[in-house]
Amino acid sequence: MKKYISIGVTVLLMVLLAACGANPAPKSSGDTTQTPVQEQFPLTITDSTGTEVKIEKKPERIVSVMPGTTEIAYAVGAGDKVVGVSNYDNYPEDVKKKEKVGDLKVNIEKVVLLEPDVILADTGNGEAVDALRKTGLPVVVMEAKTFDEIYKSIEMIGKATGNDAKAAEVVGKMKTDVQDVQDKVKAVPQEKRPNVWIEVDPSLFTAGTGTFMHDLVTLAGGKNIAGDLDGWKQLSEEKVLQRNPDVIMNTYGYYDKEGAAKIKQRPKWQQVKAIKDGRVFAVDSDVVNRPGPRITEGLKEIAEKLHPELFQK
Repeated sequence: MKKYISIGVTVLLMVLLAACGANPAPKSSGDTTQTPVQEQFPLTITDSTGTEVKIEKKPERIVSVMPGTTEIAYAVGAGDKVVGVSNYDNYPEDVKKKEKVGDLKVNIEKVVLLEPDVILADTGNGEAVDALRKTGLPVVVMEAKTFDEIYKSIEMIGKATGNDAKAAEVVGKMKTDVQDVQDKVKAVPQEKRPNVWIEVDPSLFTAGTGTFMHDLVTLAGGKNIAGDLDGWKQLSEEKVLQRNPDVIMNTYGYYDKEGAAKIKQRPKWQQVKAIKDGRVFAVDSDVVNRPGPRITEGLKEIAEKLHPELFQK
């Protein structure tokens, strides 16, 4: 369990989480004059759980209890206001200097002592969200299982921290990155797009539709062999072998550096196309598993693995 918690969300939690969209920041009415940040507060945000969260002032002290929300806070320009992070935060480098407030079992007392103006959380924090809300502190909760929901999470955290413009800039850059990859792979016909097995865990958990992992593969010019399934599922070995993937990618190399090699050595898998053709690889776990700004780096990495000929420099 701990190994997957370290990247922000456990496989089992992802299986259980229900989809819930976040509200994007409101569009301009046409007046190009920007309201000073301090005048935007107090404001009320409806987060991904449907909860209305009132933030009295532009946050000067932020606690983030999930690595993904921390990365977003830094990306939108609020990193200098972060005073507490989860035990598993490791990016950017600056988070190593921040006070640690626990893993999914958040140390509520420690969070309160840090006197945050806002707490950034994820539905993956489970019961900790309710405990945090009982303190009376404003808690903005994210849930992002697709690219569009990741964009909305970034916009929401940008609004909550008074960094709307920077959040819009981040989302715009991400969309450009996605478009660049799509432009490169768009000419690849469907019948030539490789069938991909996404191995989230050695016990054969994988990602179906409605997940950003599925989005990563399809946007990168591949076909997810679990695309007929919804959400995070565990397949039997027999079913994976029946689907005979052209490519296998695993996302747990952060704790098992030999993960790809072990897959290649599985006795029953020796006739799988991906094994025979040597197309088994690991992707940067933090980048592809965290629903945050670096997800488009993961997209490029996967696209380069699926279609190396299109990304030659």
